[in-house]
Amino acid sequence: MSAANELPPLTGARMALGSLGIGLAGFMTVLDSSIANVAIPTISGNLGVSIDEGTWVITVFAAANSVAIPLTGWLTQRFGQVRLFVASILLFVFASFLCGIAPSLPLLLAARALQGAVAGPLIPLSQSLLLSSWPKAKAAFALSLFSMIVVTGPIVGPSLGGWVTDSYSWSWIFFINVPVGLLSAGVVWTLYRKRETPSRKLPIDTIGLALLVLWVGALQIMLDKGKDLDWFSSTTIVVLTVVAVVAFALFVVWELTDKNPIVDLTLFKQRNFLGGTVAISIAYGIFFGTLVLLPQWMQEYLGYRALDSGLATAPIGIFAVIGAPIMGRLLPKTDARVIGTLAFVGFAVVYYMRTYFYVGIDEWHIILPTLLQGIPMALFFAPLTTLILAGQPPEKVPAAAGLSTFARVFGGGVGTSVANVLWNNRTILHHQVLTEQASANNPVFTGQLEHYHSLLGLGRDAGYALFDVTVQSQAAMMALNDIFYGAAIAMLVIIPLIWITKPARGGSGMSAAAH
Repeated sequence: MSAANELPPLTGARMALGSLGIGLAGFMTVLDSSIANVAIPTISGNLGVSIDEGTWVITVFAAANSVAIPLTGWLTQRFGQVRLFVASILLFVFASFLCGIAPSLPLLLAARALQGAVAGPLIPLSQSLLLSSWPKAKAAFALSLFSMIVVTGPIVGPSLGGWVTDSYSWSWIFFINVPVGLLSAGVVWTLYRKRETPSRKLPIDTIGLALLVLWVGALQIMLDKGKDLDWFSSTTIVVLTVVAVVAFALFVVWELTDKNPIVDLTLFKQRNFLGGTVAISIAYGIFFGTLVLLPQWMQEYLGYRALDSGLATAPIGIFAVIGAPIMGRLLPKTDARVIGTLAFVGFAVVYYMRTYFYVGIDEWHIILPTLLQGIPMALFFAPLTTLILAGQPPEKVPAAAGLSTFARVFGGGVGTSVANVLWNNRTILHHQVLTEQASANNPVFTGQLEHYHSLLGLGRDAGYALFDVTVQSQAAMMALNDIFYGAAIAMLVIIPLIWITKPARGGSGMSAAAH
């Protein structure tokens, strides 16, 4: 056992201040994964590029971040978790400053790539540092507090990004990280520098690293650009897919046979890690994919502003924040699998409520299921993380947290792409079916055209155009209902994944990981 793990947990104000410092770094990281989304049109206009080119601001961050996250275990053993954590924060601050002053798109993309890469270790190490400094009996409470960061960051990001961009300048969505990051780094270094884990020189798995960069980068770009390039009708998308598949296969074989792999894939041999990681990845993919669709639908078909649509989805964080400390007290006394099951059932109920959305729905009926979704969110992250990390030896915690975080973030990216593709395809299908009813022999259709003519004074062509707009709005609504229905079913289907794991309670099952 390392010296860091032999130290007693922090207490009182030091524990609270340490948790705040770690939490600020984690929140800053999660926030930056989504804060730039609503600012892309503004950034593109200011830098003189198209919006399609501007979306690379999101893509390069996600790709660099996805590559860096699973390297956390190897980097921790090489440099020590406290040094790595503080260095990552300071580099993140530097990269954020470069993003804010970037005068052109290529320089902004380079800074965003650096920002995404150095952010990779922050979320996994946040979990690891919290577990090492809280009493083992309160490990579940620590994870519950951390869950607030994970679930509220993507929700606050679009709203905060829209407000900052409209009120000040897009540069400030990056500059805001500078004081927050410096405060976090100062607090963590002051309180944790004497709790450093031992480091040792490890050979660099250059082939494994190259294959990781290749398959993750190719897959991330393929997912992000597939819709714009019409998916597999594009040679670019086909080539990227082939590269991703081949590189991934070679990566798995190499990492399982190399003496010093860059990513420890043997973690998947453990039932708890396998079941918990697959379940949290699929669930987060569903959650994040539907979360992205809602603001798009509200802006495109209900006429909401970017800021208003962000605020309409923000209430999801209310019960998530309120429920986190309650979850922390409940989890040590309860089987984590039971709570995880309740979370998935809660998600299914919320998604089923949304299948009753309709064109012209008022804001309150949009907000209600969003508000209630905060309840399963509070029950979701901490129990599954408990299952994933239960029984892990201390030296394996950073690697396990890093690999599971990578799978979750990757699941979110896949979920976003899949949700957008399904919505587009189902909208086209429903539009085609509805349009088939537009016949001169259909009295409903002819009556609607008469209505347009008599009340609005529209001619035949204008009436057809308005009818098509109405049909498109209905088709998009029906497609969104289809996705919510599928999401509800999927949440119930993945419940058995939780039950292939061994029982774990927040206080006892996490003892090895906590100390």
